[in-house]
Amino acid sequence: MELQRTIKAVISKGEDYFVASCHEIADVTQVRTLDETIANLKEAVELFLEDEDPAEFGLCPNPIIVLTLEVELALA
Repeated sequence: MELQRTIKAVISKGEDYFVASCHEIADVTQVRTLDETIANLKEAVELFLEDEDPAEFGLCPNPIIVLTLEVELALA
C-alpha cells in the first residue's frame, strides 16, 4: 500500500462560522474567521498525529494538509 502525502480538508462557510472537516482523521473544527479555522485545523491534525504512527492512517511521515474552500455562488 502506497502512503498518502496529503490530508484533505474542506472548509465551508456557515451562517456564522467557517467549518473545516478532515475525513482521513475524522476531525471537524469551526470558528468565526478563516485564519482561525485554518490554524485550528492544523493544530487539531498535529495533536491527533502527535503520538501516532501516520502510516496507521495511510499517511507518510510529515504529511501536508490540502484545503478546499467551498464558496457559494450568488446567482440571480
